[in-house]
Amino acid sequence: MRVRFVLSQIGNGLRRNLAMAVSVVLVTFISLTFVGAAILLQTQISNMKDDWYDKVEVSIFLCPASSSVPNCAGGEATEEEVADLQTVLTSDALSDYVDEVYVETKEQAYEAYLEQFGDQEWAQSITAEQMQMSLRVSLVDPEMYQVVADEVTGRPGVEYVVDQRSILEPLFLILNRATLLAAGLAALMTITAIMLITTTIRLSAMSRRRETSIMRLVGASNLFIQLPFMLEGALAALLGALLAAGGLWLGVRYIIEDWLASSVRWVNFVSTSDVLLIAPILIGIGIVLAAISSLVSLSRYTKV
Repeated sequence: MRVRFVLSQIGNGLRRNLAMAVSVVLVTFISLTFVGAAILLQTQISNMKDDWYDKVEVSIFLCPASSSVPNCAGGEATEEEVADLQTVLTSDALSDYVDEVYVETKEQAYEAYLEQFGDQEWAQSITAEQMQMSLRVSLVDPEMYQVVADEVTGRPGVEYVVDQRSILEPLFLILNRATLLAAGLAALMTITAIMLITTTIRLSAMSRRRETSIMRLVGASNLFIQLPFMLEGALAALLGALLAAGGLWLGVRYIIEDWLASSVRWVNFVSTSDVLLIAPILIGIGIVLAAISSLVSLSRYTKV
């Protein structure tokens, strides 16, 4: 009997404030979509760092025949200079930082160049002799790039040193800023959702003051009086959370997996399994939003 009464009260409340209830669902949906997007963006950044940082190499470009760099005034790097650099890189002093060292000859550099730009007409004018020899160094810890760079920079035969991580950092910076933007919008929309849920519950409580007064007179507990209002907000927030999780799943499924992942195969994109992992988080946040809103509203309008 009590369960049926509570359910009827919830139905009455939702019918009386249908427009507000729909607004709560939509605002919760939008706010939690931004929350989920921020989490997925951070997951994407973590995946990319795990994949790419392990593959990051330090490229030591050796002096070509003609270079304006003062360190290359003596001309092209000699075999002795290359051997000395290899000795330094494989020494005990750098054994904790350097994982592997290999030489990329002009011919190998030319092959890599053709593989990347061979279909361009202008690329055919370049010859293997014009390419630059380099040493490729894989690191034990990519964060320790500067130790290796400082050791070889300025040595005979070295034109300049490049850390491939510096190419990736701008991309990660953009993604991190996008995450902050999504998180900021999520926070703003979450505050809006709390205010809207609070208003909805308040209007529902005010519209049923007579019923509430009668329930108090017959000895109904405070929890029994408040429960229908709390469940109204919880249902609206829960529906918004489910819509947010569903929207993110559809977006990842059709935009990321079907489109981006098939076009850009060298990136480990987030997947629908990641969305399923964060779905309980979104639902939990939705329930917390409803709980906070209920406490704020009901403490005043249904107080015994």
